[in-house]
Amino acid sequence: MRLGPRAPLDLERLEATLLELLAIPSPSGFTEAAVRYLEGRLDAVGIAHERTRKGALRWTLPGRGDREPVLISAHVDTLGAVVKQVKASGRLQLRQIGSYAWSSIEGAEVTVHPEVGAPISGTALPVRASTHVHADEVDRQKRSDDSVEVRLDAAVRSDEDVRALGLEVGDVVAIASRPTRTASGFVKGRHLDNKACVAVALEVCEAMVRGGVEPPGDVHVFVSSHEEVGHGAAAGLPDGVAELLVLDMAPVGEGQRSSEHCVSLCVHDRAGLYDVPMGRRLRMLARRIGVDLRADVYPHYASDAAAAWRAGHDLPAALIGPGIDASHAHERTHRDALAATARLVAAYAEGVDRDADTGSSNPGGV
Repeated sequence: MRLGPRAPLDLERLEATLLELLAIPSPSGFTEAAVRYLEGRLDAVGIAHERTRKGALRWTLPGRGDREPVLISAHVDTLGAVVKQVKASGRLQLRQIGSYAWSSIEGAEVTVHPEVGAPISGTALPVRASTHVHADEVDRQKRSDDSVEVRLDAAVRSDEDVRALGLEVGDVVAIASRPTRTASGFVKGRHLDNKACVAVALEVCEAMVRGGVEPPGDVHVFVSSHEEVGHGAAAGLPDGVAELLVLDMAPVGEGQRSSEHCVSLCVHDRAGLYDVPMGRRLRMLARRIGVDLRADVYPHYASDAAAAWRAGHDLPAALIGPGIDASHAHERTHRDALAATARLVAAYAEGVDRDADTGSSNPGGV
């Protein structure tokens, strides 16, 4: 008999949650609105929650006490920018939040969030954007913070005009996701890293509560707010957990085994090797429940596991997540990967990896 999570998982609901999250601006350190959204969802199903002083969100599904507590983490913060300079022309120079290629945001819709008042929309453009004005210089200019600027959707012609709108150096600039779902099952838009995994964690927990499924031990969930800048899980983790399962996107591309149609296990990244026994247990769990899991190595990748380890947290860690194409750019994944990740996370939370004789094939679920 193929085992699997007992709580029914609704894939349509999962995708809808992802789209709602993607529509909320949340660059690192500017996650208040996204966290409020998650808190509202948790309140609706009666899951108690709390924030850390740094703005991360924590909640717990109480267990029977038959297993040591485990921790599942994901990050809701995304890439973005801040205003570095208000130019005399009325354009804005940017400084990145997180790491991405400047060329990846050319033409992106953005919103600038002033200290007081409503956000103001704009577009990220090269300084030399017009072929009819700059000819070959459009292609020759180096992409950097000196050559990319924001053109505001406002009648501004000077820095004084911009400041009159309430905008100033240090204001947060959010890059719009513009998410869409295709008839072929793809979800595409910026910031699938890592709102795809936040949606998975939320939906799994809600499904367990709705289905009355009690985990064998406490399942703690930690949604960090500073992962893209390297210190999301450095502090605020609950005490006494036995291990950490990080949920984050799996880069798809040349030389990688990860796919937009499956869940991946990161065995090694630039921070080093993840916990081998825990990784092997996740591979066995995936085979047991009939989920396509691909092990992969990401040389240019880091996660909240590294932040937790460098901060001195003494616990094994593994990382899984849906395959995502064009990471830190115009990202895309498929509902197959979301479903596979959700089933694996649910089976882990329900303790199927610890007890092969419990669980069911869950024919009504994902």
